[in-house]
Amino acid sequence: MNEDTFNMEIRKFLKLVGVTSQREIEEAVRSAVKAGKLKGNETLRARVQLTLDGVPLSKTIEGEIALD
Repeated sequence: MNEDTFNMEIRKFLKLVGVTSQREIEEAVRSAVKAGKLKGNETLRARVQLTLDGVPLSKTIEGEIALD
């Protein structure tokens, strides 16, 4: 295994996850605020499930996102 290649590929994947996740969260929250489902001052619980085919990896990552 080439450690440099492996590290670079992980970083590329995490960048994709970060950019895509941010865009999806922003769209969902803005839509919910516009529809009156959120006031815009909540703190939302967030959860991501990380799995990796081919190895025994299943990790839930949880956190909070404050809107105000």
